[in-house]
Amino acid sequence: MEFGRQQELEILRETGSGLFLGDEEGNDILLPGKYIPDNFKVGDMLLVFVYKDGEGRLIATTMEPKITLHEFELLRVEKVSEYGAFLDMGIEKDLFVPYREQQQKMLEGRYYLIFMYIDEDTDRLVGSNQINRFLDDDEITVKPGEEVDILVWEPTDLGYNVIINDLHKGLVYDNEIFTQLRPGQRRKAYIKNVREDNKIDVILQKPGYQNIVEPNSKKILDYLSSKKGFMPLTDKSNPDEIVFHLEMSKKTFKKAIGLLYKKRLIRLEKDGTYLAEAQDDNIQRN
Repeated sequence: MEFGRQQELEILRETGSGLFLGDEEGNDILLPGKYIPDNFKVGDMLLVFVYKDGEGRLIATTMEPKITLHEFELLRVEKVSEYGAFLDMGIEKDLFVPYREQQQKMLEGRYYLIFMYIDEDTDRLVGSNQINRFLDDDEITVKPGEEVDILVWEPTDLGYNVIINDLHKGLVYDNEIFTQLRPGQRRKAYIKNVREDNKIDVILQKPGYQNIVEPNSKKILDYLSSKKGFMPLTDKSNPDEIVFHLEMSKKTFKKAIGLLYKKRLIRLEKDGTYLAEAQDDNIQRN
């Protein structure tokens, strides 16, 4: 019965204090009465999060944790004491981050990216803001073109640092970001390149003509439909305008409208782009 993780445990018996739950190895643990579900019976399986209370005893809760063991997550500081910071982890007990584990002194009310692990000295769950310590860039487990899960970490001069599959550090370059990124955001991405120094370049769109141009062509058609068949964008438009309206690069935009034009789905005029079937007298420009 590993604490710091969610797991399914069997209801063994009910007592005045709550329910006792057990695992396959014969261990049992208390689920306090305030967490008992409305309908249950002995033998049912319950998904619970296991942690240690203030006295170091294992205890279960049905509350949904914001972070589990060996994961990264963006958490809010609830309070700061002389020993460190206490962050909201989604259950009644806050996650303690001692000063030695803080990249910079944490402030109440602020959000910080945290890694949760078990402290060897106290055998309790603690958090750390020293993110690089918990990333493995010696043995890379991803390859170019692979779809991965990323956690947006922090902005840099080059773009955004991200955490790949909760294992590796990666970078999305600023000139390849055409949507809003924010620290703590999780999304799908793709490995663009693994360099000789094991640094990893990440892109947000799947590489390849069909995976970029065709989806963005549909995006343009959907946008035109939502704007009554007209948008004030052409291949001469400022790249920032295209990013603002469509969240794509000018290069991708030009390829996408080129495809739509060849299929005769749009008309290209000096003042903008029209849906081919839209009648001029029905178009309301924004």
